[in-house]
Amino acid sequence: MSGHSKWASIKHKKAATDARRGQLFTKLARAITVAAREGGGDPEANFTLAAAIQKARDYSMPKDNIQRAIDRGSGGADGDETIERVLYEGYGPGGVAILVETLTDNRNRTGAEIRHAFDKHGGSLGEPGSVAWVFERRGVLLVDAGRYSEDDLIGAIDAGAQDVSVDGDSLKVVCGAEDLAPVREALESTQVAIESAELTMEPKSVVEVGPADASSLIRLMDALDEHDDVEAVHANFDLPAELLEQAVA
Repeated sequence: MSGHSKWASIKHKKAATDARRGQLFTKLARAITVAAREGGGDPEANFTLAAAIQKARDYSMPKDNIQRAIDRGSGGADGDETIERVLYEGYGPGGVAILVETLTDNRNRTGAEIRHAFDKHGGSLGEPGSVAWVFERRGVLLVDAGRYSEDDLIGAIDAGAQDVSVDGDSLKVVCGAEDLAPVREALESTQVAIESAELTMEPKSVVEVGPADASSLIRLMDALDEHDDVEAVHANFDLPAELLEQAVA
C-alpha cells in the first residue's frame, strides 16, 4: 500500500483560496497545451489531456480558454513549441523527498530559481533519479469526510480505485492514472460531490515531519508551488494534525 502524504489536502485548500486566479489559469492553460502537444488533442485518447481539462473546469476556467489551449498544443492555433516539461528532484527539511514538475521555456532560468528555493528554505536540489523512485503516477480524488463515509465510495472501488483513506478532513481515493475519469464518473453517478481530482505522483512511503522542520518545509513547498513555471509539486511527508492546521492557516 502506498504512503499517504498530507500534501494532497494542503494543496487543495490553498488552491481553493488562491486569490491569484490569473496565475492559476495561466498554469492550467499551459498544462493543457503541453498535454495536447505530447499526446494529441483528443481527450478520449489522451488521459493526461482529459485530466488537465477537467482540472481547469473544476477551477471554473472559461470554455474558450480551454479550447484555445488545446488548439495551441494540437496545431489548431499558433503554438509555443519552446515550452518543455522538466522534472526537478530534491530533499526538503526532515529528509522529505520532493518532485517538482515544471513547464518552462528556459530551463536554465527555471533550474537556477528552483535551486535557490531549495537552498533558501533548508532543502537541497538532487540529481535526476535521486527521489523519483519514491513516487508513482496515480489519480487522486478528494471528497468531504464530513459528508461521506468510506461506504459511500463503493462505486469508486468497483470502477477501479485501489485505495480509500482518511486524509485530514477529506477522504482520499487513489486509482491508476488511466482510471481517473471512470472513477470520477462512478462517484458522480452516485451523487458524491468531488472536491478535487487530478493526476499526481503518489508516494510509496512517507516521512514523519516534526515541529522543528514543519514550518520551513511548508515555506519551501509554498515557494515551489507559487513559481510561475511550476505545474505541480509532490512530496512524501506526513504531519501531525496540529501542524497540518498551522500549515493551511
